[in-house]
Amino acid sequence: MATASPPQSANPADDDSKRLAELGYKQELHRGWSGFSNFAISFSIISILSGCFTTFGQAWMNGGPIAISWGWPIISAFILIIGLCMSELVSAFPTAGGIYWWASRLGGPAYGWFTGWFNLIGLVAVTASVDYGCATFLNLIFANTINGWSGSLHQAFGLFIAILALHALINIFGARVIDSLQNISVWWHVAGVAAVVLILVFVPATHQSASFVFTRTINANGFFHQHTGTAGFWLYVLPLGGLLTQYTITGFDACAHVSEETVGAARTAASGLWRSIFYSAVGGWILLLAFLFAVKDPNNLTASFGFSGTLLQDALSSGFFKAVLVISTIGQFLCGMSCVTSMSRMMFAFSRDGAVPGWRVWTRLDGNGTPVNAVIAGCVAGGLLTLPALYQNNGAPIAFYAVVSVAVIGLYLAFLIPIMLRLRMGDRFTPGPWTLGRHYKWMGWAASIEIIVVAVYFILPTVPAGVPFTKGFSWPSVNYAPIAVGVMVLGVGLWWLLSARKWFTGPRRTIDEAPTPQPTPAQVE
Repeated sequence: MATASPPQSANPADDDSKRLAELGYKQELHRGWSGFSNFAISFSIISILSGCFTTFGQAWMNGGPIAISWGWPIISAFILIIGLCMSELVSAFPTAGGIYWWASRLGGPAYGWFTGWFNLIGLVAVTASVDYGCATFLNLIFANTINGWSGSLHQAFGLFIAILALHALINIFGARVIDSLQNISVWWHVAGVAAVVLILVFVPATHQSASFVFTRTINANGFFHQHTGTAGFWLYVLPLGGLLTQYTITGFDACAHVSEETVGAARTAASGLWRSIFYSAVGGWILLLAFLFAVKDPNNLTASFGFSGTLLQDALSSGFFKAVLVISTIGQFLCGMSCVTSMSRMMFAFSRDGAVPGWRVWTRLDGNGTPVNAVIAGCVAGGLLTLPALYQNNGAPIAFYAVVSVAVIGLYLAFLIPIMLRLRMGDRFTPGPWTLGRHYKWMGWAASIEIIVVAVYFILPTVPAGVPFTKGFSWPSVNYAPIAVGVMVLGVGLWWLLSARKWFTGPRRTIDEAPTPQPTPAQVE
């Protein structure tokens, strides 16, 4: 699908710096990441050891086994199409601003403004959700190993804050080894998933049938009297279960955000992006099928809101149960570390163009070329976004799934804007060395339609008690994703109309003279 690459100079890093200068920026971030490291950060953020464990319950309660065994590969195929569209764009525009920069170049400042804010808030939310999921599993480990540790909600939140702080410190003081840690994360995920699958295949005394895995339906969220044969189940309940896949396979825009730190970025970042999706989709499906075959007591699993920890505890002995928890928790920790890296680079790039209040503070780099203040600000924002998780809701993780929904909606809406702008440009777009060729049309439309459908479903109530103006309504049951996204859209929109449109001009040049430019994507007139 990629076109033949033009010859490179003997020093690829020089080519990268020249290309960056053509796009208007000095080489400020340290460029030392290999192509594998670039792939590794997106693969780590996708983290099937994180999303498959923490959001398994959403699919189980909203569709059951078929939402997982069939829903995962179908939705993954659409996400791969989205990733391929983005690979073409990162090849043309290998900058830390990523999708915000693409939208600005292809559509103008207004498009860049909204894309940037969707992306930034989505990255903050995905960082918060990953670290909170990690804290939940660490809390479960402590409850099963430390006498007196109750595993309470407040203990989980305390662990969440500690993990956020630790990830900030690693990104600040371990900046020079972050790329190496990304590589370690890849192999941890590969070996860890293999180990978990083997444990679930050989340790449980019994397994479910293929009929259970591929045909069983469950409606346990309370809608439509829990029936599974109605139109409401197929058109409302089952799509809500798609959050498992849509959330797990996200954050792959990280390949773009670290492209200014990657050697040969126009090629390696493009390849890293779509490959991280493909390998995660295959590995995740194998892992989830192992989960489903290992289910021992479906009713007990449903009673715990589909929590994967209950599945594992029912199916495995104490030793193997703890081993799987440790494997997953370490994977989630490495995932959260990568999320902070991606989020801080995007905030740095967006601030570099004056879009974030106090932008001079967030663009300051330390001696290692790390945007320290952006790291701290993003982690603090993630902690604040997750405060509703302190409110108990009869055991159901409504607040966690709301943060997950904010992450999915924010990120995928940000992906949508440059993809549609690419469609609008048509043949006026000049691609980089990696291109979709004539396939961009159908892929662009398929990606756009899927994102719009997803954005609509994930702002809907997930339980009957979360439906306003109905009997039994309860605020802790509300999916506050539409509130968070609505406030974000309203705030950013009003800011644009009243102020930003007068001074925000999109990407700012940080270099006075650029070398003789190579062909670049044309701008819309």
